Amino acid sequence: MDEQTRIESEAAAFRGLIKHLQQRTDVQNIDLMNLAGFCRNCLAKWYRAEAEHRGESMDYEQARAHVYGMPYAEWKQRYQAEASPEQTARFEETRSTHADTRAGN
Repeated sequence: MDEQTRIESEAAAFRGLIKHLQQRTDVQNIDLMNLAGFCRNCLAKWYRAEAEHRGESMDYEQARAHVYGMPYAEWKQRYQAEASPEQTARFEETRSTHADTRAGN
């Protein structure tokens, strides 16, 4: 596969993941973190870091709006449920395996 096709394929896969997560509002971020070690917020942080790496100015809220398909505060009010004690405990147990979302990682 040539480099341009690879880049376009990866970008399309990212857009597909974003679209899927926007449609699956029933899937809570804490469940994603507990099962996969990343969530919508992680994707937003990676997206912002890569945009800024390429010279684009983007704040975290803009990146989250892109990932969530709406402002985060609106998504949270509409779809986010309070985490159960079990979910919170699992989150803490799996913390060491969560994605590194710091810029450059």
